[in-house]
Amino acid sequence: MNNNNQRTQIPPLGGGGASTPPSGGWGAGPFSSTYIPLPIENVDTDQIIPARFLKATDKNGFGDNLFADWRYNKDGSPKPDFVLNNPAYSGEILVAGKNFGSGSSREHAAWAIAGYGFKVVVSSFFADIFQNNALNNGVLPVVVSTQFLAEIFDTIGKNPTNTLTVNLEQQTITNNATGNSETFEINSYKKECLLNGLDDIDYLLSKRDLIEKWEREKAL
Repeated sequence: MNNNNQRTQIPPLGGGGASTPPSGGWGAGPFSSTYIPLPIENVDTDQIIPARFLKATDKNGFGDNLFADWRYNKDGSPKPDFVLNNPAYSGEILVAGKNFGSGSSREHAAWAIAGYGFKVVVSSFFADIFQNNALNNGVLPVVVSTQFLAEIFDTIGKNPTNTLTVNLEQQTITNNATGNSETFEINSYKKECLLNGLDDIDYLLSKRDLIEKWEREKAL
């Protein structure tokens, strides 16, 4: 039996632990959620979504195969010791170790992260291409200091119901267990797109009046 494309369905663990950003975009308000810890460094895109799943041409179903080799046994049954299969942890924020998303440039890794239901990924370092792919797919990569990352892992280890609050407009992330916060960087263009729920084409269409005005002035 080939289990590469059929897996035991594990419901995403994001429900009930988050205040979801508006469907049209993040908006100006903060977003709070419980979070899932993955304290593993150097997680590459092949570990995020194995190469055998790359034949698909659309984004549907990629969340089911997120971290497939860590998440499932060869017969398709869930591995109980992997964090995504642990009912103690839930939320729409993934907190990962240093150097997340290295390896190949496959956008499918971002598809899998988004498809599972994660809206934020936190790490102390992201591979550049993964970071851009995440932003292009509505997932916010938040870079924090190694000290802050260690604190986040420590607090979730003590209490799996701990939450983080991300304020995209102010570019802050807060560990609600300690009250400590850090600021994070984001490209201003990508920030506007996330705040308003726009992809690159939507953004251009939103500027149609300005573009047409420029073209008229250029023609004079």
